[in-house]
Amino acid sequence: MSKEGQVVCVTGGSGCIGSWLVRLLLERGYTVHATVKNLNDENETKHLEAMEGAESRLRLYQIDLLNYDSILAAVDGCAGVFHLASPCIVDKVHDPQKELLDPAIKGTLNVLTAAKEKGVRRVVVTSSISAIIPSPQWPADVIKSEDCWTDIDYCKQNGLWYPLSKTLAEKAAWEFAKEKGLDVVVVNPGTVMGPVIPKTLNASMLMLLRLLQGCTETYENFFMGSVHFKDVALAHIMVYENPSASGRHLCVEAISRYGDYVAKVAELYPEYNIRRLPEDTQSELLRAKDGAKKLMDMGLEFIPMEQIIKDAVESLKSNGFIS
Repeated sequence: MSKEGQVVCVTGGSGCIGSWLVRLLLERGYTVHATVKNLNDENETKHLEAMEGAESRLRLYQIDLLNYDSILAAVDGCAGVFHLASPCIVDKVHDPQKELLDPAIKGTLNVLTAAKEKGVRRVVVTSSISAIIPSPQWPADVIKSEDCWTDIDYCKQNGLWYPLSKTLAEKAAWEFAKEKGLDVVVVNPGTVMGPVIPKTLNASMLMLLRLLQGCTETYENFFMGSVHFKDVALAHIMVYENPSASGRHLCVEAISRYGDYVAKVAELYPEYNIRRLPEDTQSELLRAKDGAKKLMDMGLEFIPMEQIIKDAVESLKSNGFIS
């Protein structure tokens, strides 16, 4: 696919991943329709409008994922769509259906329907590693086939609303693609961190911030698939531009244990009160360096965990979240 003057839409363009994707697309010469929740909120718009190339090749659209007409306007004239917009709530969810499930599932179907109506060639859907993990304890080698699905009943029984929303939204996307003949590829990022472009933090950066502030949560049996914002954005562009790309693409630097991540943060930043975790809390969890083999085979060289953590912490410092 030639990118010269090509128009693409990025939903959720003002978020941490979306902002990186918009920046890299503009650098490559694309014209970008980026969607935001509120055009009058400078926290959503200012950093995008300041990007190189934005003045001539960036258009901002205010959309509501449950308002089909607003999505249709943003997608109009686009050859490709990157669908990133989906709520991710770190703290307690009061109304799962309204806060997470409806925007994720109905929002995804609205975007795909609009893309089909407007003749979009390819849609890249941002899912999550949390849509792949079938249960808390699973062998890491299972992930390499990228054909596993999170256990929906387990999520419902344990109130895991975000993994449920991403799983159901991705399943709906695949069903739509099959029924309507729309070219869809999926990227499944893990814990995404690094330098933040907007003034807000995503869930992964909030988790790091709380760790640095002394959080003692052990996240027992929790796999850690850390990945840099830039690599996730690059992965989206790679699967969009590569005509042979198909299916799901796990996007993580490696699959490790949460305890490995905590230990590395503590080693790099001993000045913070970081509680190390006992190894036996995650003794059953296997590690893997090549979980993202499909993207690696396409040429993506992942930034290692140590650099991801350094970039993320320094960004938290420079943005005033920690001293």
